[in-house]
Amino acid sequence: MKITTERDNPRSANIDQMSTFDAVSLINSEDAKVAAAVKEALPQVAEAVDVISAALSSGGRLFYVGAGTSGRLGVLDAVECVPTFSTPPDLIQAVLAGGSDALTRSIEGAEDQPGQAETDLAGRGLTAEDVVCGIAASGRTPYVIGALQYARSRGAATIAVACNARSPVCELADVGISVDVGPEVIAGSTRMKAGSAQKMILNMLSTATMIRLGKIYGNLMVDVKVTNQKLAERACRLVMRLAAVDDQEARQLLQRADNEVKTAVVMKRLAVEQREARRLLAEAKGKLRALIGDSSP
Repeated sequence: MKITTERDNPRSANIDQMSTFDAVSLINSEDAKVAAAVKEALPQVAEAVDVISAALSSGGRLFYVGAGTSGRLGVLDAVECVPTFSTPPDLIQAVLAGGSDALTRSIEGAEDQPGQAETDLAGRGLTAEDVVCGIAASGRTPYVIGALQYARSRGAATIAVACNARSPVCELADVGISVDVGPEVIAGSTRMKAGSAQKMILNMLSTATMIRLGKIYGNLMVDVKVTNQKLAERACRLVMRLAAVDDQEARQLLQRADNEVKTAVVMKRLAVEQREARRLLAEAKGKLRALIGDSSP
């Protein structure tokens, strides 16, 4: 019997004969099933977040490991944590089968090399303090299996994300997240529903972890890294709101705080200078709420 991600979907058996509207409507109706499937795995997702948060709080790192679409989704999530949460670039890393070349072109044979995954992780200096999250739609990708086996041998925590039940990667992991989205509209094309499910899960893993680490106040992006004009304006609006100041004072505070929103807010709210604001934030483990409470003045 074929694994779920390789099965034929009877609903799309005649998709090549459908009108364009009917074809995209069918794809949309299949996509609508993804969120419900992910919901079934939320207990495991939450467990994984707690594992990652504990590791990162203790100086560890998170490594996403995957091949093809799965690996590229890991790259996407890792890269976006830097501007969104001001994380150091090495805190959340993506290890993609085939290396950086596999980002822009398919290197299908790379996924069949479990030994290369060990080499790649060893090159990143994997330790027992780190977490390795293997991502594999089929749940059987040799590269991901090799990564999880090496992580276990090093004493690192392991998580797996797959779209087939009882998959080898989930059996190897401390926390296995299995999501059954059913067969794809185009048989075996896991860039579709399986890819959507994986992206949703990775978004939750990183975002919920950052919430636990104090990178969010309420639902505000208070650790945003100011790297362009759009983000500079967002930072200004955040300081205006949380410190109850006008645009001009918010910009002055940000300048004195080296564009760190939380530092600027603490400087104003607690009437301290940059150095003391940073010390207080470090003492509060970066959690702004511990210093300014539940609401703006």
